[in-house]
Amino acid sequence: MNNSLGIKKLPRDTKIVVAMSGGVDSSVVAGLMKEQGYDVTGITLKLYDDTKSSNNGRQCCAGKDIVDAKRVSETLGINHKILYYQKKFKTDVIDSFIDSYVSGETPIPCVQCNQTVKFRDLFKFAKELKADALVTGHYVVRKEKNGKGKMYRAKDKDRDQSYFLFSTTQAQLDYLRFPLGSIDKLETRKIASKLNLSVAEKPDSQDICFVPGGDYASVIEKYKPQSFKKGDIFNLKGQKLGSHDGIINYTIGQRKGIKISSKDPLYVIDIRAKDNSIVVGPQDCLNVKKLYLRNINLLSDHNSFNDNIFIKVRSTGKLLRAKLILKKDTALVEILENEKGISPGQACVFYSKDKFGERVLGGGWIDKTVNKNLST
Repeated sequence: MNNSLGIKKLPRDTKIVVAMSGGVDSSVVAGLMKEQGYDVTGITLKLYDDTKSSNNGRQCCAGKDIVDAKRVSETLGINHKILYYQKKFKTDVIDSFIDSYVSGETPIPCVQCNQTVKFRDLFKFAKELKADALVTGHYVVRKEKNGKGKMYRAKDKDRDQSYFLFSTTQAQLDYLRFPLGSIDKLETRKIASKLNLSVAEKPDSQDICFVPGGDYASVIEKYKPQSFKKGDIFNLKGQKLGSHDGIINYTIGQRKGIKISSKDPLYVIDIRAKDNSIVVGPQDCLNVKKLYLRNINLLSDHNSFNDNIFIKVRSTGKLLRAKLILKKDTALVEILENEKGISPGQACVFYSKDKFGERVLGGGWIDKTVNKNLST
């Protein structure tokens, strides 16, 4: 008979690792597992050195979070370990973020973090501890069939984090468990209060941990100050309209901060890193019809990719009807609905709908976009 995690063992004989970020979600997961009688070890990752930056509790994996995770572990009476992954995080996440931004893309470091230090390295460490499962506080649903895990969007769509987990491998998904996928955030906080956890009312993390306040430019300036290079701003006809102080100050779809007078609003339509230029135009030129993707990761076989395919191109965006053409580790996506402001560097995640919900089929990184009202 399986336990609540789908493992054929009694809970007391089931050794699990809980990834504890110091927030309410992962703390509740640790509490629930302890309450159900599992052999729990909490692991917190030290990912970056934040001693010189302000931390107001709105970031994740910062110094205060480690203290909170340790305090929760003491309250629950579980083992707790800290893994010092600053070098891994700098190489795999921060450097990748900076390189992508400097090349004119809009990267998503939280996906990179899950793909590398959180699931790749923590997965390996949990295996070395001979744990039966790695359990996290992510809001996704995991279904299992014939020993193989399938990922679905969470019950609480406002909290659903499947977009950030598209790069999870099948081996990782088979090993991972997500106890919060079938409840909403309000219930999570109620459980935290019931368990007398000190983080029950702690605000959710909102900033990228190494980008306090969302000030991307300051991060680029710290690591690559030479990236602030002046360049030209053009309209869609190739006419020069003005100049900019560095392409890293702009994202696709941006309206404010262009500093060019025009009778009609201008938006950033394209960022051309090769010649360090920005292209601006009217809002209707932001509608995208095709996406070219790189580094595809699939969590299903090709038989799952029928006409009932949907995509997500931003974490808070809606599911969009689409057609896919897959080729090895690349894909061409035709978007069948209007969607504006999609940028290279973002993730495009594939979904299908079945009797269990909206299943994650995989996804990839946007390499190039083709706008509806532009010839290229």
